Amino acid sequence: MDDLELSIVMPCLDEEETLGICLNKANGFMAKHNIKGEVIVADNGSTDNSVVIAKSKNARVVHVREKGYGNALRGGIKEAKGKYIIMGDADDSYDFSTLMPFIEKLREGYGLVMGNRFEGGIKKGAMPWIHYYFGNPAQSLVGRIFFKIKIGDFNCGLRGFSREAFDKMETRTTGMEFASEVVVKAALAGVKITEVPTMLHPDGRSRPPHLRTWRDGWRNLRFFLLYSPAWLFLYPGVALMLLGTLVSAAIAIFGDIEIGQVNISIHTLLYCSAMVIFGFQGVLFYILTKIYAYTQRLYPVKGRVLHFLEVFSLEAGIVLGFTLMFLGLVLGAFALYTWSQAGLGDLDVGATMKVVIPSASLLLLGSQVLCNSFFISILGLKKID
Repeated sequence: MDDLELSIVMPCLDEEETLGICLNKANGFMAKHNIKGEVIVADNGSTDNSVVIAKSKNARVVHVREKGYGNALRGGIKEAKGKYIIMGDADDSYDFSTLMPFIEKLREGYGLVMGNRFEGGIKKGAMPWIHYYFGNPAQSLVGRIFFKIKIGDFNCGLRGFSREAFDKMETRTTGMEFASEVVVKAALAGVKITEVPTMLHPDGRSRPPHLRTWRDGWRNLRFFLLYSPAWLFLYPGVALMLLGTLVSAAIAIFGDIEIGQVNISIHTLLYCSAMVIFGFQGVLFYILTKIYAYTQRLYPVKGRVLHFLEVFSLEAGIVLGFTLMFLGLVLGAFALYTWSQAGLGDLDVGATMKVVIPSASLLLLGSQVLCNSFFISILGLKKID
């Protein structure tokens, strides 16, 4: 069986109503097109007759004890013998007799071939309106923006990939977010991706689907954010720092600024200081996240992170941290000197705070640089081969 061209993998949890139909279509497809292959049913703890039906249809049953859509598929794919693997749900929502477009693209050399339901057609009642108009388009848009992947349907459950490409993905997720992980990890690994039109039919089950709209939607979005720390930390952090710095500089140069009836003064400066600190923390979190992700092999190594680890030194971080803190102390000393000149009595709060707030901000920024420099050094102890 080691020379099989195709393995069709179906995750299964109590699918006795539709599993036999899917297996008949899959077996018929391979027989019609003379494709040497197998069908694997990745059973995730079915309590109905799914396993009996699978064996009666000459499918190979792989029992996966760890619960979850991602676990089931990964377990089945791990046991697959085919050069190419096509995964699809066992609820008869996808037609396994029409897989030739996937095979053709895989034979052309594409590592991942996605189905696109919006191009192939969605039958009436096959997809809830909230998924059709909001959920799937929104998540696909986020995926395209975050990862620059030109795919129109990130969540299509029917897709094919080569064994070589899947091994590069090193998938880890356990639930429905596995669908998005395959696409994102493939892109990060440099896998060649394309898509083909795919028809979605109403599933043939009498029970509700395993998919939970809000829970699984959030898990998908959470995955996108965790694997794109630039959008989660870096871009918001830089925006906060720039805005806070620009407004603070304007107040320092021009003094109180009046725009109509609005007076931008000391209170605005305080919040701008907080924006700079929050933004700087976001940038630091981006750096820490990227280093940790690469050292732990969560996704492929990139040159920029390696370059940062090469040029970064704990000593440089210590110097920068202490420099910022020293500047903060200098401003603090100036504020104290101003107070002493007034006999340690009442001061112009507005004028004094314009020195005290930057002083406190520099002390906080310096301490962040100092502490995080040590943490970055700890993360960098695990060298990347």
